[in-house]
Amino acid sequence: MDTFVSPAVDGAAGVEVLIAGAGPTGLVLAIDLARRGIRHRVVERSERGFPGSRGTGIQPRTLEVLDDLGAVAALQEAGGPCPPVQIWDGPERVRERDLVHRAEPGPATPYPELLMLPQWRTVEVLYGRLEELGGEVDFGTEMTGFGQDADGVTATLRRSDGSEETVRAEYLVAADGGRSTVRKALGVPFTGEPVDPRPVLIADVMLEGVARGHWHMWPKAEGGMLAVRPLEGAETFQVIAGYEDVTYEPEVARDATPEALLALLERRTGLPGLRVGEVTWASVYRARAAMAERFRTARVFLAGDAAHIHSPAGGQGLNTSVQDAYNLGWKLGAVLRHGAPEALLDSYDAERVRVAADVLGLSTSVHAADRAHAEDGLYRRGPETLQLDLNYREGPLTRELRRGVPEGALRAGDRAPDAPCVDASGAPVRLFDAFRGPHFTLLDLTGESAPPTVPDLPWLRTYRVGGPHADLHDTGGHAKSAYGSGLFLIRPDGYVGLATDEAGDVAEYAGAVAAG
Repeated sequence: MDTFVSPAVDGAAGVEVLIAGAGPTGLVLAIDLARRGIRHRVVERSERGFPGSRGTGIQPRTLEVLDDLGAVAALQEAGGPCPPVQIWDGPERVRERDLVHRAEPGPATPYPELLMLPQWRTVEVLYGRLEELGGEVDFGTEMTGFGQDADGVTATLRRSDGSEETVRAEYLVAADGGRSTVRKALGVPFTGEPVDPRPVLIADVMLEGVARGHWHMWPKAEGGMLAVRPLEGAETFQVIAGYEDVTYEPEVARDATPEALLALLERRTGLPGLRVGEVTWASVYRARAAMAERFRTARVFLAGDAAHIHSPAGGQGLNTSVQDAYNLGWKLGAVLRHGAPEALLDSYDAERVRVAADVLGLSTSVHAADRAHAEDGLYRRGPETLQLDLNYREGPLTRELRRGVPEGALRAGDRAPDAPCVDASGAPVRLFDAFRGPHFTLLDLTGESAPPTVPDLPWLRTYRVGGPHADLHDTGGHAKSAYGSGLFLIRPDGYVGLATDEAGDVAEYAGAVAAG
């Protein structure tokens, strides 16, 4: 992709945010911008959404994000829990085990468990939600060039029929994948290293002869590990075949035909009566971890795989990508609609670079643990993969101003927990219900008789939890247990931005972070 610097182009169609790529990252950002009334445009080079299963696990923190965005119910209807793993040695069953950490729903955590569904279905649900909000995707439209100046970005788009269009936007967000042409055009270094030199073939196939109730694994199969998993909401199975020979170069056209896959499955499983039908999607990869040196270059942002790529072990990649978009969306809204300082957008880079680095380390360590446990299947994932403990405590938008906060207590920068409450009428209201939407939320847990004096701002909602004249009654004590005492300003992305005992700090924080 050529990059150039140009002034505003007379007659160029204009939007506020141009998004390159309509995978989960681009769609989540578009949904968030749509509900904020931000004029945006999503362009996607392919003629349809992503066709394969690839990122199949949605972690609990991401489910909370998608709850806020109005998509979680449809995803839960389409998906299901991670099935138990049946370990095989040839045609013999060896043992059954669980791969993921499972917990019961609690007051602070309404989504305690991983949700499984193929990525193509996730994309369909997100696109449907975007349409509900009046948005759309320009499929078959590729961004072939862009440049930026002090006032915005000028991009050239080419449609599948060869026609071209010039678009002017205030900001460009590259959600165009691990081979991002935007990142390359910017010259942003993308540094990393191979995690595993062994090639892996992944394919979505029509398959008979394997039961759908388990995730089947042959960890000691001759030639390399084999895994077969039924896909939620589809008739297909996901087949994952590793190759111990690092010099072998699998090819989709050769190794993912029905005939080749049947031969591979018969050889590695020894199961009789297998039949392979249509192969709906296939890909080959070698696990690698890499990250962009920076996620912002003036008016251009990198998000999702364009900013970082992971080993698929632990199911972190798609989830980290979605949360990139969720972090960036409210900040673009604050700058474009509420007069927030342009410097607020720098916090996207500061916050997400650190999180991405931590998650890359986690994915790589899980991959290494999988290799160490190769004799009896994959390493059992721990609660750290759920992403509920990721935080921005060291971020530039975090203000912890309370005194004497106990060790282990919730602090500014942490994920804001949920809690069941009731309103003045006695109707149940969860804190996540109060948070849902594009606004900031101020929780008053001081118990004071007089309400705090806080700015009257259209993007700020205040709830007094407990005490005289409460908006919400903490009948079970769960809010108090999760938060303690004080004033807590919850960012639109569900993190505690400010924790304080003084109402005056709220106005100061609002002026510095989100303006008026």
